[in-house]
Order: sequence, then structure tokens, then C-alpha cells
Amino acid sequence: MPTVADQFIEVLVEAGVERIYGIVGDSLNPIVDAVRRTPGIEWVYVRHEEAGAFAAAAEAQLTGRLAVCAGSSGPGNLHLINGLFDAHRSGAPVLALASQIPSEQIGTAFFQETHPERMFNECSHLCEVLSHPEQMPRLLRSALQTAVGRRGVSVLVMPGDIAERTTVNPTGRGNVHSDPPTVVPPESQVRALAESLNSAERIMLFCGAGTRQAHDEVMRLADTLKSPVGHALRGKEWIQYDNPFDVGMSGLLGYGACHEAMHKADLVVLLGTDFPYDNFLPQANTVQVDIEPSHLGRRTALDFAVQGDVAETIRAVLPHLTTKTDRDFLDRMLREHADTLERVVEAYTRDVDKQVPIHPEYVADVLDDVAAEDAVFTVDTGMCNVWSARYVTPNGSRRMIGSFIHGSMANALPHGIGAQFADRDRQVVAMAGDGGLSMLLGELLTLRTQNLPVKVVLFNNASLGMVKMEMLVDGKPDHGTDHEPVDFAALAGAMGLYSVRVQRPEEVRVGLHDALSHPGPAVVDVVTDPNALSLPPQITGAQVKGFALAVSRTVLSGGVGKMVRLARSNLRNIPGR
Repeated sequence: MPTVADQFIEVLVEAGVERIYGIVGDSLNPIVDAVRRTPGIEWVYVRHEEAGAFAAAAEAQLTGRLAVCAGSSGPGNLHLINGLFDAHRSGAPVLALASQIPSEQIGTAFFQETHPERMFNECSHLCEVLSHPEQMPRLLRSALQTAVGRRGVSVLVMPGDIAERTTVNPTGRGNVHSDPPTVVPPESQVRALAESLNSAERIMLFCGAGTRQAHDEVMRLADTLKSPVGHALRGKEWIQYDNPFDVGMSGLLGYGACHEAMHKADLVVLLGTDFPYDNFLPQANTVQVDIEPSHLGRRTALDFAVQGDVAETIRAVLPHLTTKTDRDFLDRMLREHADTLERVVEAYTRDVDKQVPIHPEYVADVLDDVAAEDAVFTVDTGMCNVWSARYVTPNGSRRMIGSFIHGSMANALPHGIGAQFADRDRQVVAMAGDGGLSMLLGELLTLRTQNLPVKVVLFNNASLGMVKMEMLVDGKPDHGTDHEPVDFAALAGAMGLYSVRVQRPEEVRVGLHDALSHPGPAVVDVVTDPNALSLPPQITGAQVKGFALAVSRTVLSGGVGKMVRLARSNLRNIPGR
């Protein structure tokens, strides 16, 4: 007779799940054995359950389908929690199996006893205990549909002894509906939006991840309104390419004229963004369009809100709009954007190919050149976020995955694992910092064991660069941010991976090219300048004063790679030039 574990795996396979990320052990053994006996699904052995959750999050974000991770009782499933927070906040449909001690021991302070159903509530839409065979498969299907339908995490807690019991109910058939809904706002909201857009003179569009399927619609709206278009970090990959209205990015990693355009506009339209930094928003003259009602108005005061899919909302409002002819605001912001990028690019271009230690901007710019047109970049939190935001050129085919909302260190490598499992033939580049890589260094062994051709490009500055910048801006001398240099190429080589250590700028292009061409996993350990920090475009006088008090190092205002070329080309759209 099939067991609950058999039925659990059967339902996952039926839902299209191809793998489970985790570490085998005790209460998970019945599940792992069921995987062994079931065609079409595999167990992926990671070295830390946190990495398994990160990997599942990346796989789910790239495919749009459910991904699964698991942790054994006590410490095993507790290790999942950071990666699950990242998955949940990123809107990745992930199921986590938190196995549990024997059911008769729960409540007795037994070995490894915890209560996952309490601890995982904050990072999940559903967290329930499967404590009777009779609950299968209904409870599992509910968890799957919740994760997919609400775009987030579901957690099932299951004692190991329950997994070994004989099933009671037939598995039956059940479909997991994964296509996101299309929400068209009511006519009253469409007309209110049209009236506001028609009456404003200077309109700015600010775009987030919710514009994923709306690039063409946003461009038509910007052309109709003669509006500059800026973006948050999560909107970059969807909105910056083929965009003659681009004025850059706002936020701590921002650049260009986005911040200025937002604050000089009569009306700011937030499109599919839950941009968290409210101090960068004007807090006035703002409307917001978002499919998720909880996002509406929680970052800034709104004139009014529109609940709807961005593309559908724009299609609905366009027939009600009067095409504007005055380009003055748009053209001024395009000029300001180009001028701003021209001013900062000098810091990057001045003898950068001769500087030792190597400038990290140079590495990111060369990587952008040699990486595939459809590469997936997974990006560590910290300065790697800055270099990816400013140097990775989006084109509609590339993807960028990071812990952009949760802000966890160590995400790039495990995200790369999940991204590569999603498509073994697609180039995956993990842009890692030495601080982040150190935290989950063992996952290099996962690359070797699984023969995953992830390319790890390590920005090795022997420092926690973003933390250093935070301390300096606060007027505090940096302390506890630097450490002794480590030869990560040697460590990777000892693990059996192709690796190269790059210490001079003339070695960068060859080192990256050779690693990207290597058929298996590879590590490029680039020794970069720990003093190359990058300030946001808008900081307060107090922050500047604090920085001046603390810093005696070289701080770059930050180059912008090929974006300066885009800004220059967009100036051709200005009449009379």
C-alpha cells in the first residue's frame, strides 16, 4: 500500500514539480525514499537548507511555476527560514516541507523539538500541520494552490511517522492553476485616471516589477503623455531597454535624472511598484496602479489609487487620453539625465583599465560585454547590487534575480543554483561578493556535485563594502568591515572547480571570457578595490558632512556603463538637435 510520503510525491509530480532542494535526514527519510522510487522528480542535495530555499525561489521566479524545498525536524527546517523570507517577499511560488519529530512526542521537549507552524507564519501565506493521513492529498493541494495563486510561500509541517503511514484517501486528480489573473480596473477608476493624466502638464512614470508584461504599453503611455520614465531596481529589467523616455533609477542605488524628474513633476504615476524607500518619493501629487491592493498607498500619500494589471489599465485608459504635444519637461529631463551620466562616467573611465587594485565597475562593464544576450544574473546584496544596477544592460531577454526586497547576504550563489536547474542550457552568472560567498561557501560543492555550469564572478575586496559606506555616511569610521584577503580561486580549485584569480585589469576580459566558455561550473576571483564605494544620487547635507568627517579614501561617484550611450542616443529624439 502507498504511504503518505508516496502520495505527497505523487501530487507534486502531478503539479509539475521536478525537484526538491534539501538535505536528507531522519524525519525526511520517508519523503526522500519516495523520491528515489518515483520517476520524474529528483532530490537536490544542497549543503545548507537556506541555500535550498534560495534555489527554489530563483527557480520559481524564472519559470513562474511552483518550486519545492525541504528541511528535516528542528534545525533542518529552521535553516530554511531566511531563504523562505526572500522567496515570500519576492512573490515566488514555493512550497516548503518542514518535517517534524514523531507526532506522539510533540509537546514533550523531545530531541530537536520546535514548532514550525508558529515560526513560519510570517513568511508564508499558508502554514499548516499535516498530522493525519486523512488530510492528504487535500491539504497538500491547498498549499500548492495557495503558493501559486497568491505568489508566495506555503509551508506544510509533517511528522516523520505520519509520512510512513498508509494512505487513506485516493490521490485522484487535481490541477494547479498557475497563470496569474488579469485584473481590469472599474470604469470609474479608469476615467478618474484619464482625467488626472489629461489635466497634468508634467507627468513622470515610475515603474516596478509589475510592468513585467507591460513594456510596450508603458512606452505608448509615455509617448502619449510626453513623460519621462524612471524605474525601481526590480523594474530595471522590464522597462529600461528600448526606452527613449528613460531617465534612470531612483533609490539608494539610483542614478541619472529619475529623482529630479519625480520631484519636478506635477503628477507621478507609480506603475506596478511597491518601492519601499518612502523618503525618495515626493509624498504628494501621486497616483498608483497595482494589481495588489495592499500595495496601494502604503509608501506615499495618493491622490487616488487604481487596482488593476498595469498593461490592462494602460490599454483601458489610452482611448480616453488627449495626446500631449509639449515635450519641454520630457526633453529637459532627458538632457539632465544625459548630463548627469556624463559627469559621473569620468570617474569610471579615467585610466580604469590600468588601476590596481581593479575597479569593480570595470569588471561589471566587461562582464556585461562578454555575457550572453539571454544570461541570468544572480546578484549578491551589497555593492554587487550597485554594479549590476549600473552596468548590466537589460535587453528584454536577460534576467536579474536578487534579494532585492529581503536584502539578505549570500543569495547570489544559491539563486544561481536554482536558476541553472530551471534551464541547464542557459548561461547563469552569479555576481557574488566575498562576504556573501563566504557565508554559503559550501554551495560551491553543490555546483561540483550536480555539475551545474554556474559561473561565479567574485568581487573580492576583502571588505563588506556596503556596510562600510553606511558607516562613513553616518560619520562613523568603518570598523569590523575589513578582513584578511582570501584566495577564493584556490579554495574553488581544491573543490574541483575550474577557477582563475584575476589581479590586474588587463586579465579581466580574458579571465571572464575563458570562464564563461568553460562547459562546467567556474569561479573567477577578481581582486577589486575596497575603496571603490558608490554614493546614491541624492543624500542629505548631514550625510555628506558625516561622510567628509569619516572618509580619507577614494570614493567613486559611480560610472554607468553603456547607459550613458542610451542617454546620448535618446537626445536624438529631442526636436532641433
